[in-house]
Amino acid sequence: MVRVRPYAHADLDAAAGIHAEAFARQQHSTEWIASNARAHPRVRLYVAELDAAVRGFILWTERSGFRSEVVLELEQIAVAAKYRRLGIGEALIRGSLPDVANQLAGRSANLKAVIVSTRADSAAQRLYRKTLGAEVEAQLSSLYSADEVLMVARKPL
Repeated sequence: MVRVRPYAHADLDAAAGIHAEAFARQQHSTEWIASNARAHPRVRLYVAELDAAVRGFILWTERSGFRSEVVLELEQIAVAAKYRRLGIGEALIRGSLPDVANQLAGRSANLKAVIVSTRADSAAQRLYRKTLGAEVEAQLSSLYSADEVLMVARKPL
């Protein structure tokens, strides 16, 4: 069974390894994960465990300052290649987003929308539609390695 929990410093090597594998064009994975973990509460990082080991992570980022109506970005989600298509990505979203919403409520804020960008040809769009209700609202040509789409979930919970 997949267990989703907040990231801990002891997860750094595992999360960085998954990041390096999933995002081959990006560099300095250990530094990337560590710096995002230090950016809490603007950035919230969670990991998924399966068989007592970290198999994936998700990174949520608050956009445009700390507001009472929060726009949250699903900035990155990754699952170790050997463990893909086992529901870990879905578990990461469903297991972490309610916790983020509860934390926001603790400061009298509520989740207004979730945004996510992904390659226009990415199969992950199905995951974002299914778990968040996100829909494509814009396409950006040649932003990173290919065309990107911006998806928005206006009622994510």
